[in-house]
Amino acid sequence: MSIAAPFRAFRIHNDAQGYRAGLESLNLDQLSPGEIVIKVAHSSVNYKDALAGTGKGKILRQYPMNGGIDVAGYVVASTDARLREGDAVLCTGSGLSETRDGGYAEYARLPAQWAIPLPSGLTLRESMILGTAGFTAALSLYRMEQNEQHPDQGPVVVTGASGGVGSLAIAILAKAGYEAHAITGKVEQFDWLIGLGARQCISRKDLHWGQRPLETSRWAGAIDNVGSEMLAGLTRVIHPYGNIASCGLAAGHDLATTVMPFIIRGVSLLGIASAGTARTTRERIWERLAGDWKPDTLETICTREVTLEQLPTVFDGMLAGGSLGRTLVNIG
Repeated sequence: MSIAAPFRAFRIHNDAQGYRAGLESLNLDQLSPGEIVIKVAHSSVNYKDALAGTGKGKILRQYPMNGGIDVAGYVVASTDARLREGDAVLCTGSGLSETRDGGYAEYARLPAQWAIPLPSGLTLRESMILGTAGFTAALSLYRMEQNEQHPDQGPVVVTGASGGVGSLAIAILAKAGYEAHAITGKVEQFDWLIGLGARQCISRKDLHWGQRPLETSRWAGAIDNVGSEMLAGLTRVIHPYGNIASCGLAAGHDLATTVMPFIIRGVSLLGIASAGTARTTRERIWERLAGDWKPDTLETICTREVTLEQLPTVFDGMLAGGSLGRTLVNIG
């Protein structure tokens, strides 16, 4: 394989001319350093990508930089003996579009330690429908099960269920044998969520938590993408020794609760930080996503496919809460 020069990249600037992002032509020597170069096939759009692409969130730590926290493609050059030309690899988080150039480009250069060989059972396309969202959902369940969560304890509820992490969490839980319940503000998507595996759908407008430190418990566990009042409410209604995986803050970063659920019911609040996950754990998660946790509904969850040129049309809608499922970026 040969490396084209120049190549297209969605690049983000913040300088004397202001914050701006768009397509540019780059050469390989303009990319962040790394042991491998890949020809990018696919990326995806996550909430962090929308924040970075619009400047509405402080995601990038240096400029200029290519956007995209997810990337998958084929190795075209490598100085690391573990990876050879033609190998299919993926990378999520790991500083992409934060401290180093991300996946919104026709070529990406990566540290070999963060490039995960594509597991048997996944295509590059499927790996990016999953992407950071699927990895985060799976990491949530992984950590819950490390803390003794299991299906016969009862249903697990997912908040923000119509988004990328939420919809994949529903599908992964169902695949893993759990009874998954969905909380969403999009009642028009109840049938879609049931198709992904949700056994029960609840409008967030119909939730009545009560105000006592402990209310009647309803779920054995939760994967929360919302934070703030939603997360506080969940702490009051989880069964004894259940787990709450906190992986998002769509409603805010505040949390007003008491210690009562933790010291009376033994509820555990687990923080999910997918971007900095150790490589050994990453490999385990991706093997599960390619195997017994792989959703059967990935193409249903992929509700939109865009090119590099179309990226700006996606960001504002996502930040306004208008996204459904996953948006795949087709680069190759």
